[in-house]
Amino acid sequence: MTEKYEGSFADFNLRPQLLRAIERKGFEHPMPVQIAVLEDETLVDNDIIVQAKTGSGKTLAFALPLLNKINNHDRTPQIIVLSPTRELAQQTAREFAWLGADLGIRVATLVGGLDMERQIRSLRDGASVVVGTPGRILDHIRRSTLKTENIKSVVLDEGDDMLDMGFRDEMEAILDSMEGVERTWLFSATMPPEVLSLAKNYLDAPKKISLVSDITAHSEITQRGYIIPSRKRFEGLTNVLIWENPSRCLLFCGTKAETQEIADRLCDNGFRATAIHGDMSQRERNNALSALRGGRVLILVATDVAARGLDIDAVSHVIQYGLPQNLESFVHRSGRTGRAGHEGSNLILLTAREAHNFKNMISHSGSKLKIEWIPAPDAAEIEGQSRLRFEHNIIEHALESDEFESWAQELLGRDEAAILVSGLLAKAYGDQPSGYTIREDVQNEMDREKGRRNKGESKSTRGERFKRPDMTGGIAVHFGQGRNDGWEVGPLLGSLCRNLGIGREDVGNIKLRDESAIVELSPRGADMLEARRERLSRDGLTVSAIKPTGGDRRSSRYDGDRSYRDDAGTRHERGRRERNGERSRERDSERSGRRRFVKK
Repeated sequence: MTEKYEGSFADFNLRPQLLRAIERKGFEHPMPVQIAVLEDETLVDNDIIVQAKTGSGKTLAFALPLLNKINNHDRTPQIIVLSPTRELAQQTAREFAWLGADLGIRVATLVGGLDMERQIRSLRDGASVVVGTPGRILDHIRRSTLKTENIKSVVLDEGDDMLDMGFRDEMEAILDSMEGVERTWLFSATMPPEVLSLAKNYLDAPKKISLVSDITAHSEITQRGYIIPSRKRFEGLTNVLIWENPSRCLLFCGTKAETQEIADRLCDNGFRATAIHGDMSQRERNNALSALRGGRVLILVATDVAARGLDIDAVSHVIQYGLPQNLESFVHRSGRTGRAGHEGSNLILLTAREAHNFKNMISHSGSKLKIEWIPAPDAAEIEGQSRLRFEHNIIEHALESDEFESWAQELLGRDEAAILVSGLLAKAYGDQPSGYTIREDVQNEMDREKGRRNKGESKSTRGERFKRPDMTGGIAVHFGQGRNDGWEVGPLLGSLCRNLGIGREDVGNIKLRDESAIVELSPRGADMLEARRERLSRDGLTVSAIKPTGGDRRSSRYDGDRSYRDDAGTRHERGRRERNGERSRERDSERSGRRRFVKK
């Protein structure tokens, strides 16, 4: 199934109208996921679960058999497709539109952020296929503008992403509202427990198709890891971009604020880049996608949430800037390149310490993922490669036309030929991007990390190696954001080190909760926080309170154990008497509650 299929779509029992549409589109050979669904004609009468990686051609895999069976004379909704994002829903709707054009199929796209009345009109005009996001589709069902009694087919596209984005309640409400459904098809790149639970509750004895033996083993994708310096992270990113020279690139960052900052800094450095994140309007998001597809920008800087469901052809590079939250996030990101049989590069840019943590993440998962780890290129290496690339481009242009060949021969015969060539190079090559000198920083950090894992160290020494840093004289910083705001320990640590200009050794314990986080900082980290707090604010981290750590009872900046000052400078008492009184009242309340439930 993984080998290229040399047959055609005509080998399957498809309507002539569908075959004509496919021929007009220029598709010659079906892809593996399409073959898997089309070759077994009994599947169309069953619930199915299909596990296939992003970009494998799954939209046609469910659109073809469903349109092949649809009653094209019935102008009521018969097929409904749920998608995690507006962009994916719009892309899927366009696929159904061109594929079903000769059948007279009309498609309604129901997504948030677009005009509700326009969507209602498209339903009234006789849409047989409905594609949309769970929230907006459920809204139409509750308004009774979307009639579900004639819906026979339901497709849950990118099921793992929809559940990961918190759409479970909406999905279940939609599925519960439809009683005449004959088939429910679930397409998902991964199969976490939440997806399996949903399938168990709503799919009837589903047949399973898996085209993913190891989700991390994408043969079309080259995996490389670049080691960048912790205090020159952006410089490392710049060097990698110049070195790799991507034709179309998705650059993943940890937070919305970071995407915008990185995109702005890249533009300042001469790159054609733009950001896409959740704070942007739908029009701004669409403009960013159009700019990338049209070649007006080459780099789209995105968060995980903003990039979910994006269908962008010919992405040559995916670059992951900093530690991903988990290996599954890494896999989802990498699947944005190497799509539809094309080759691609997935790059992850980490500090030496982060690279060690990421390698542990891979080994503990049992994955067979292989990554080539190399130091980020230095300015001298970039200069050499840039010159070779420039010379290659010059030769290509010269071979296309001999208009200037005689003039060139004349110039080369002059005594000042070297000066003329030098002047031409200065004028033509002068605007080429140059890199940063970072090799010494990278090597020093790699050597330090290697020293921590000295092969000759004893077990006791290894135990000491992982002892948390001494935070004596430091502070405990309380942030008003936590897991519910999309933060994980890795990205939080990365944001602190990046924005404050500190190393991992300046960060102690990190306590991450749903709505808050507490981070210990060394005295040096405390000083940098005072000077650079606004950088954290741009990254979405707001300081709600600051306390001294246990070893700093005498710090003049704080009021010892009895109080602390919050971000607005307000003094908060934390007296022992007050705490003891609260604990006493809590114990009395608990005893009272227990007495009420004693069986007599």
